[in-house]
Amino acid sequence: MIDFLHFCPVKFIDLAFRLGVVFAIFGFLWGIFNLIFSLLRMGRKKTLGEHYLLKFIQYFFLVDVTFLFCIESETSSLLLLNELVVAGLILILYFVGKLQNQQVRSSFFQLRAAGLPPMPQLFNQRAEIIVISLAIGTFVAFIFFPDYARNPISNWFYTSILDIEDTPVFGFIFKVIGFFVLLGISIKLVNGFTYLLSGAPAFQVKPPNSNRKKEDDFDDFEEIN
Repeated sequence: MIDFLHFCPVKFIDLAFRLGVVFAIFGFLWGIFNLIFSLLRMGRKKTLGEHYLLKFIQYFFLVDVTFLFCIESETSSLLLLNELVVAGLILILYFVGKLQNQQVRSSFFQLRAAGLPPMPQLFNQRAEIIVISLAIGTFVAFIFFPDYARNPISNWFYTSILDIEDTPVFGFIFKVIGFFVLLGISIKLVNGFTYLLSGAPAFQVKPPNSNRKKEDDFDDFEEIN
């Protein structure tokens, strides 16, 4: 049974910060893999299908590693249900933030590219939502089949994240990044509650407007991930 009474805000913040660090280090490791993949392609651009196939693989292992951090120990499959529910919520907020980032970039690109020859964009809102839904579904499936979360690739990510986190210099850098991830998640959570209570988010950012005449009027609100 899930006992939220003993899962105080301090524990929520601690878990959110820890997962923020995990997300940051995972993004760094995945960036290295992405760079190697790009080099192997010898400059050939990815198609939209390849882009979202890779994104699904990225999100799959991200939720897999997140799930492993919700297991009590590396040799046990005892689930910490409080942590699982909170981690699932944090994953949803994180993915929604990534989706909003892509929407903002796409809108800004269209604004800047007005009157210029069209250029291919690796963004499709429907595909993004499908990938996020599959990733969250995978996280839920691991709750019922936790043994499938342990595989050589996810175990490698898990141990590599722990090793980097324990490194004095890099560990500190990623903890700083993790703090900003925590800040972004907290803002989205507060916005969600205030929207339910008042019908308007507490922190509202206006999207780029094509009617703006001055370039300086654009507000850069891209998240730090």
